Amino acid sequence: MAKKLKIIIRIIIILICLAALGVGAAFGISAYVKASASDGFMSVEEAAELDGADCIIILGCRVNDTTPSPMLSDRLKRGIELYKSGAAPKILMSGDHGRTEYDEVNAMKQYAIDSGVPSEDVFMDHAGFSTYEAMYRAKAIFEAKKVIIVTQSYHLYRSIYVARKLGLEAYGVSSDLQTYIRQDYYDLREVLARDKDFVMTIFKPEPTYLGELIPISGNGDLTNDQEFT
Repeated sequence: MAKKLKIIIRIIIILICLAALGVGAAFGISAYVKASASDGFMSVEEAAELDGADCIIILGCRVNDTTPSPMLSDRLKRGIELYKSGAAPKILMSGDHGRTEYDEVNAMKQYAIDSGVPSEDVFMDHAGFSTYEAMYRAKAIFEAKKVIIVTQSYHLYRSIYVARKLGLEAYGVSSDLQTYIRQDYYDLREVLARDKDFVMTIFKPEPTYLGELIPISGNGDLTNDQEFT
């Protein structure tokens, strides 16, 4: 009986050590991603002084029917502010439009148009289903080379990191304009998301969809699938 107990104790200790190693690796990779991307953070004023940025990438987030969530509204406000400051001549709205009943990108473009941005300067990536896919498609489909990414700070580290690993010259401007509900949850979830995308950028799988080239230097109305008012 004593021998069996010792074996059980040893197994428990091994499992605890393995779990600790796993947690340590997860947080270690997350810290590495943050450190690697931190030099890409800029203020609105600094971004406006950049030369040759092809576009501002505004990453999608939850919409309620056609109304952007508070987090997405702040991304849009910041991105439009950058556009109006002259930071880049085009905006790329990248988000989820994989279902007829759920559409982030048209809501995002309508918001920009309502804010005075010309429709032809706003591109939509209807298949930006994830941060990784958004950055992959920005380069492969929209032929962007130098980009300014807009999202909340916790997400911006990973966005810059992924973009750079996929061959983009990437910088980022934070859209933290308020305190968000459940931010602790987002911060914790982001640790795992950084780990996932760290691996993704090693193997570089193709996104869900590719398709015909739509150069970001052209007319954003080529990405329209509805009329805008």
